[in-house]
Amino acid sequence: MSFTPQGTVYGTLMNFRGERDALGAAMNAPPYNAAPQAPVLYVKPANTWSANGADIALPQGVSEVAVGATVAMVMASATEVAGYVLVNDLTVPHDSFFRPPVKFNARDGFLSFGDRMRARNEAGDPAVFKLEVRINGELKQTVRFSDLLRPADRLLADVSEFMTLGPGDVLMLGCDAPRPLARAGDRIEIRMPALGTLANALVAEAQP
Repeated sequence: MSFTPQGTVYGTLMNFRGERDALGAAMNAPPYNAAPQAPVLYVKPANTWSANGADIALPQGVSEVAVGATVAMVMASATEVAGYVLVNDLTVPHDSFFRPPVKFNARDGFLSFGDRMRARNEAGDPAVFKLEVRINGELKQTVRFSDLLRPADRLLADVSEFMTLGPGDVLMLGCDAPRPLARAGDRIEIRMPALGTLANALVAEAQP
């Protein structure tokens, strides 16, 4: 049985150097005209949650999705991390990073979780986490969490300055760029020795 969140699930944008660098001059474009000074978060509501091994349907009109392989902190309290879990945060490719539209990020089944949370003291230091993304068995991405702009502890501290996380809340560390793209018929596997393997197949949504 896959991990099931007991609270609110938050994603984090622009927390990897590669993701920040890929934006280039767009970071200084209107309406903000500067890079964000605080973490940029978004919510993945319960309709987006999928289990490890589940088929994920691509809505009609969506030909491909960007794979968001990452690790999430599961909170024991406002300031204490209970453990970590593998996550695949799918999104429809888009150019809006400061305020990601709901229609791209909050589609049904677009957030899958690994089988279980591993306790913080068992998982090790998130600064040395490394995971691999394979699509149909082919290695497409290696994510190194040493490339985080805000390591896990710093991210939690900065988020806590403007909001309070509760027990069971989930905070993703962020997704590196470029994200691999996948289509209906593809099988996505995210592997990390400390947290296991998260696998899902993409299928076309059934016609009404």
